Amino acid sequence: MNTLARVNTMPTLFDTFFGPSLANRPYVVNYRKPASTGPAVNVKETDTHFVLEVAAPGAQKEQFTLNVTQQVLTLALKNEQATEEANAGYVRKEFGFQAFERSFRLPKNVDANAIKATYEAGILTVELPKVEEKQPEVKQIEIA
Repeated sequence: MNTLARVNTMPTLFDTFFGPSLANRPYVVNYRKPASTGPAVNVKETDTHFVLEVAAPGAQKEQFTLNVTQQVLTLALKNEQATEEANAGYVRKEFGFQAFERSFRLPKNVDANAIKATYEAGILTVELPKVEEKQPEVKQIEIA
């Protein structure tokens, strides 16, 4: 079955006590990486494509980066905000920085060269078109 799978970056508590050693955990990408507090992602599948919907209100489309490397789609957002307020004799500045990164392992039937992304009304929509998997050709061999 072809489905999108989120790359797990942190083992669960039970894996620490009951699972195999860290060296034998192929799903741990970076054990010391802190847990992400990024936005929720909806994943839909149709007959012709997968759709990822990321809720990121207030962001600009220039702040997103999408990369595909070895069938892994990486979605990242870097959001810097600066506010300045000047009143009688003092200036208040506040800086904010928010970033997140999510990775998704793509099925083999996704065409990585035809991925499209749009950002509208606070929702980033990523369309992952499917390609039809080639069936192995059956060749009849004559017996001499």
